[in-house]
Amino acid sequence: MNTIEEERIDPGHIAAPRYLGWTPAIAGALIATALSAVLIAFGTAIGLGVASSAPTWRDASVALWLLSGVYLILVSLVSFGVGGYVAGRIRTTMPAADGDLEFRNGLHGLAAWAIAVVMTVLITALVGSATLARAPSTQTVPAASAAEPMLSYELDRLFRPARRTPNAETAMERAEAGRILLASSSHSGVAAEDRTYLVQLVNGVTGLAGPDVERRVDNIIASAKSAIARSRRSAIIAAFSVAASILLGAVVAWFTACEGGRHRDGAGPGWLTNRPLTAREQGIP
Repeated sequence: MNTIEEERIDPGHIAAPRYLGWTPAIAGALIATALSAVLIAFGTAIGLGVASSAPTWRDASVALWLLSGVYLILVSLVSFGVGGYVAGRIRTTMPAADGDLEFRNGLHGLAAWAIAVVMTVLITALVGSATLARAPSTQTVPAASAAEPMLSYELDRLFRPARRTPNAETAMERAEAGRILLASSSHSGVAAEDRTYLVQLVNGVTGLAGPDVERRVDNIIASAKSAIARSRRSAIIAAFSVAASILLGAVVAWFTACEGGRHRDGAGPGWLTNRPLTAREQGIP
């Protein structure tokens, strides 16, 4: 008589499958962050970075703004695509339904995308705070208004004297004039009393005659208005490019993670694989 021994496994000792594995997600995020840093550095070297030697891109063309934005989107697609693929490819396989398995793969790509975005924001904030901490203190200098450095060239032209005075200090005048010029971008523009005061201010610094100083003030106000408008347009394009690249990066990370999971399981690409129809889709009662 043969005795059949049945081995029973206590369900309490079986680890429940996890939807998210942090190791693949962090690895994909690190790869995406490193690759994007390399590509952005390369783009900056060839003149396609979201930065310019001119203040606020005011001297750059619209074509350069758009081209730099498109390049930023391509960098996001490539870096997040590679990071999402790696996260899905090295993920531990766990038994699950077909739809659930694809969701888990995509979730790892989305987690890698989120970690990479948070890391980039934190690194940028740390670098910015360290730069500000190492900057020389400007407390002894009268408040340089927000017009610096956006309107620094206009302020230079505004207070340019016919003959240079030795040790001439115009920090207070530049700051005050800069705040007045910033009002040129408003709907009402520079008020009449502000223009009159600006004429008196420039006259006292440069020593120019009345008609000449009024002509200079009017030209600088028009130039400042144009510079502020161009700066505003460039900021809108840059902000839209960054937002679009981040959102598209999430989509690409999801789909490439799904493709990485299919390659891990030995399946073909998702767009070439014919999924078998269920009984409901076939119309079988």
